[in-house]
Amino acid sequence: MAIPVTKKKKKKRRFQRVKICRFCADQVPFIDYKDVKRLRNLTSERGKIIPRRISGNCRRHQLQLTIAVKRARNIALMPFTLEH
Repeated sequence: MAIPVTKKKKKKRRFQRVKICRFCADQVPFIDYKDVKRLRNLTSERGKIIPRRISGNCRRHQLQLTIAVKRARNIALMPFTLEH
């Protein structure tokens, strides 16, 4: 019995863009929960916070961002979901 020969597929290499934290680049000392305009850019259409691997934020600023979004939601500056 002959063993079938399979061809190896070449893996395509994807170019990964280096993501830079926009808060570090702008040298923002802290993320303010009252700055709703900036917070809306970092939430999805459904109201979810965009994860760090997609947004490119550093760990420190991502933690500050989540706290700021939660505070803004609590005092009704931002909606919890799109429907409200």
